[in-house]
Amino acid sequence: MSPPDTDTAPRAGLPRQIPYIVGNEGCERFSFYGMRNILTPFLVSSLLMYLPEAERPGAAKDVFHTFVIGVYFFPLLGGWLADRWFGKYRTVLWLSLLYCLGHLCLAVFEHSVAGFYAGLALIALGAGGIKPCVSAFVGDQFDESNRHLAKVVFDAFYWMINVGSFLASLTMPYFLRHYGAAVAFGVPGALMFVATVVFWSGRKHYVMLPPSGSNPDGFTKVARTALLAHAPGQGRPGLVVTVAAFVAAIASLALVPALGIVAALCLAFVLVLGGVGIGTRMQLERARGRHPDEAVDAVAVVLRVLLVFALVTPFWSLFDQKASTWVLQAQAMSMPDWLHPAQMQAVNPALVLLLIPFNNLVLFPLLRGLGIEPTALRRMTAGIVFSAVAWVIVGLIQLAIDGGDAVSIAWQLLPYAFLTMGEVLVSATGLEFAYSQAPPSMKGTLMSFWTLSVTVGNLWVLLANAGVRNESVLAGIAGTGVGATAFQMFFFAAFAAVAALAFGLYARRYREVDYYRHA
Repeated sequence: MSPPDTDTAPRAGLPRQIPYIVGNEGCERFSFYGMRNILTPFLVSSLLMYLPEAERPGAAKDVFHTFVIGVYFFPLLGGWLADRWFGKYRTVLWLSLLYCLGHLCLAVFEHSVAGFYAGLALIALGAGGIKPCVSAFVGDQFDESNRHLAKVVFDAFYWMINVGSFLASLTMPYFLRHYGAAVAFGVPGALMFVATVVFWSGRKHYVMLPPSGSNPDGFTKVARTALLAHAPGQGRPGLVVTVAAFVAAIASLALVPALGIVAALCLAFVLVLGGVGIGTRMQLERARGRHPDEAVDAVAVVLRVLLVFALVTPFWSLFDQKASTWVLQAQAMSMPDWLHPAQMQAVNPALVLLLIPFNNLVLFPLLRGLGIEPTALRRMTAGIVFSAVAWVIVGLIQLAIDGGDAVSIAWQLLPYAFLTMGEVLVSATGLEFAYSQAPPSMKGTLMSFWTLSVTVGNLWVLLANAGVRNESVLAGIAGTGVGATAFQMFFFAAFAAVAALAFGLYARRYREVDYYRHA
């Protein structure tokens, strides 16, 4: 008997274990955004009181974006532990316990700089470490028989993230103002404990793919072979590029006094990663014969996807500043007494809850009816453009504030609308895109590279902040007649616009692949 036609074979339904993962994500996101969205105002009003008042906003931005860098760097560790040693389930469970401990430190050490920063470090390790594992774990629950439901679940996954974010953005600034930091940071900690219990409760239902262990044909092994291999009559230009990148990375450490240790190390890491990636691509074919063709092809896919991720980094440099730069701007705007400036961040998840179903049920079908297929890369290109428009608007608002006008905080609704549309088109799409493009042995690792793009985006923010502390740069900005804050806003808008152009051009040549698990 011939096998059933895949187009007519019955499709399986939604896996019963999905609600545990989605419920866990909703609670975890409440805990994360609950503390994240009050971090900047708490730093300015409490923890950084030892600094002169004029220096606190800049220092708070540096602390905030350094923390975000850590959150989105540790997915590399989490992905590696899950793929090579413990599997996704155990990695998520164990790191979640560290995550809970970090929240406890924030609640207990509200007056201790060292204790509070230790809590931030533990949260960065826990939240970052589980990030690639949870999203990849969602994909593991599907096979070819029900993969048509994967996009729906990834959207629902992202929808639950924003339910948690919305509730946290509304309530935690209120708790901080009326009940103090111990309660405001303690409530998110309690939700993180609930998230851990919910995830553990579904343990008997999950599809748990075993870790691959040490893979002789893994990404790093293939890359090393490609870089070190000789070719008759040819040099090793890829190795030269890689060595040059290491030298540049070491030289970048001289910037520690200007950038801080975290930003300088992050810059060095980005230089090394870029050099290894470019060098490997230049010599990748030399690995054939020493590694299976499918392993070499998988590395080629990863390298192509990494370029996509690199071009997304400017979007993240704009998006994450809504919790720092935009909050600081809101504090200078007129608003009702009952509203805390940080509560404006609730607009973002509220709009996400509306835009995801609007896009799926109205906008995308309309575009398809017009003969325009909203592919993942087209959606991401448009999302970066929307973020650039948002920052043009917020820059214009800043010009009005600098001019002495009394500007209502309601004006921030407009840039929030554009930025949120950008988020929906980039972030929600990117989760599914990263999973679908990842070879089976590298799913956790490639998902961690997706989150690493957020780290790099926040690195650009720290570099820009360091730039505006330079007197010659400030003098140049002053010559434009625009304030430093407004100038930065227009700079980031232009940064995203250039990135969108480059992303769109690359997307036209990118050939998507499909690496879903077989039924």
